[in-house]
Amino acid sequence: MLANAVLGVLGVMTLWFVFNWIKVYKDSPSGSPGFHRIAVGFVTNFFDTLGIGSFAPTTAWLKGANLAPDRVIPGSLNVGHTLPVVVMSFIFIQRVEVEPLTLVLMLLAAAGGAFFGADIVSGLPEKKVQLGMGFALFVTAAFMFAGQVGIMPGGGEAVGLTGLPLVIGVVVNFFLGALMTLGIGLYAPCMALVYALGMSPIVAFPIMMGSCAYLMPVGSSKFLKNGAFDAKAALGLTLGGIPAVFIAAYLVTGLPINVLTWLVIGIIIYTAITMLRAGMMNTEVAADHVATEK
Repeated sequence: MLANAVLGVLGVMTLWFVFNWIKVYKDSPSGSPGFHRIAVGFVTNFFDTLGIGSFAPTTAWLKGANLAPDRVIPGSLNVGHTLPVVVMSFIFIQRVEVEPLTLVLMLLAAAGGAFFGADIVSGLPEKKVQLGMGFALFVTAAFMFAGQVGIMPGGGEAVGLTGLPLVIGVVVNFFLGALMTLGIGLYAPCMALVYALGMSPIVAFPIMMGSCAYLMPVGSSKFLKNGAFDAKAALGLTLGGIPAVFIAAYLVTGLPINVLTWLVIGIIIYTAITMLRAGMMNTEVAADHVATEK
């Protein structure tokens, strides 16, 4: 019942977003997005459905191929990826068993963290957060690897939480949502959290995708209102992204848990390396900035 309510609210939010987008498109028709932009949407959303994330590769592709002006790339990402992420959320919430109260509380915690996150994380040094998260993800991946090869017990099959683990999950997911305002993605840390709390790795997918799906229609509508997006790029991401989501989602939900766990380990390691690299680059940028000021 709770899960159905989550999807019902998400459906209403999505219809509101689509209505706003159609209104903007009718006022300023942009024409066909072209094959290249649709291909960007397909590839990036396929890997996003696997848990890797889509914003960074989409940014690099749009910028490198000059498919959208730099100024409106953030808005294009949000508007274009909204409907694919919503589709992900509907598929995983319906196909993956999650205890309803756990799903709803963790989803609302992440959404609330992102909503209030600016006030919470505005004073945090981004580079220290990136380095800390990168290290923590490496440690989690090491424990997962040890469990996979039989060195130590690891993981679990639980589809829900109760008591103290539920409280910990809700609190941590709130802060993961808040960290999204620093540009730190929720996917891999959420996977690590789910594993650490003894739940099945696949449970992370409806939680993390549902969290983002709740955020994106609201944020994207602001970009639509302000005209701060490239219409062709956004439309291409959506048209290519939706079919990619169906293909990748049914691939993920069809994987044996053992294989899925290896996939999650790879994603967490990839994200850890990305965060550590970003943190070290932030340090270098800061040093260069100080030297320039002197």
